Amino acid sequence: VQLVESGGGLVQPGGSLRLSCAASGFTFSSYAMNWYRQAPGKERELVAGINSAGSSTNYADSVKGRFTISRDNGKDTLYLQMTSLKPEDTAVYYCNTFRRSRNYWGQGTQVTVSS
Repeated sequence: VQLVESGGGLVQPGGSLRLSCAASGFTFSSYAMNWYRQAPGKERELVAGINSAGSSTNYADSVKGRFTISRDNGKDTLYLQMTSLKPEDTAVYYCNTFRRSRNYWGQGTQVTVSS
């Protein structure tokens, strides 16, 4: 299983970014996927999740209405569209799936929201 995130960067408050996670080594379309984030000195937290078909999503209260999780099962890719970004969204963002009783993580992509 390999998960490779991309799309992070430095953005001003109020700006937008789209993160991508390219998956390989497993049947992507069969598994729910998640985005987590970890800010310096804080616990890793669940940001958003999506079921295998892409028909059901869930979000942390802190990002509801601003972030959208989606997936393209034809491209084995997970996305996180982030809008109205705030300084408190600054974190390393990780792609995640749970398969055969273990969690799999990507290497993470840094998102920094600052003026």
